[in-house]
Amino acid sequence: MAFEEDKRSDLDIWAEEYDHAEDKEYKKQLKQEAKEMKKAAKKAKKNASDDAEGTEDASSEVDSSEALEENVPSEYDVTADYKKEKKKKEKKSEDINIVKELFNLVIYIGIIIIICYCIITFVGQRTTVHGHSMENTLQDGDNLWIDKFTYHFSDPKRFDVVVFPYQGQDVYYIKRVIGLPGETVQITPEGNILIDGQVLQESYGREIILDSGTASEPRTLGPDEYFVLGDNRNDSRDSRWADVGDINKKDIIGKAVLRLSPFKKFGKVK
Repeated sequence: MAFEEDKRSDLDIWAEEYDHAEDKEYKKQLKQEAKEMKKAAKKAKKNASDDAEGTEDASSEVDSSEALEENVPSEYDVTADYKKEKKKKEKKSEDINIVKELFNLVIYIGIIIIICYCIITFVGQRTTVHGHSMENTLQDGDNLWIDKFTYHFSDPKRFDVVVFPYQGQDVYYIKRVIGLPGETVQITPEGNILIDGQVLQESYGREIILDSGTASEPRTLGPDEYFVLGDNRNDSRDSRWADVGDINKKDIIGKAVLRLSPFKKFGKVK
């Protein structure tokens, strides 16, 4: 088809032109050989007829020349051999094209796999919320898109919703960043969050914190540590508890940036 011809590479066009030229040269060579054999047969026949003695040797020579002439390939034989040789070349060319197509398919699939791996590893991935610790911001069953790229070049900010593994296991928590590296965090008996002694103004918690956990006393975060809480403060396992603790930046997988479903809630995670 014309569309396929337009997509041929320069190498394919060159190979086709080369095969065409080679076929013409081969046909020309066969015709030349047939012509020379006919010429030799005629010459032998003429020499035999010029011999006046008419001996048996001459008769034998004439017979030999006639036999030689009979063995000279005709135009039909040359064409038949040419077509046969051309079919062999076409079959070989088809086999090469099949191998080439299979090779290209393997390369294509390999590239797709590499691209998918790079996206999932370095760019982002889809994840599903399990549990109620981030209500009312996120609900159980919400599908989110996690940005894994941004934190390679910048640090998490206060109020970012981040994902991290629980105790290095294949279980991931999603919480909100409250305290930043170097800050002193405390939760008072009244449920107020203090950052460096000042009350944090925020509206993400759905109710007053009843249990301060390990944050009841002031705690200063390390150079790469973050204090995180769930928005459902009284139903969340977060940095207030020793088994979770402060989260190191290297353990943060990424930032929740987009809610994919349910579709009626599709949009940016805030």
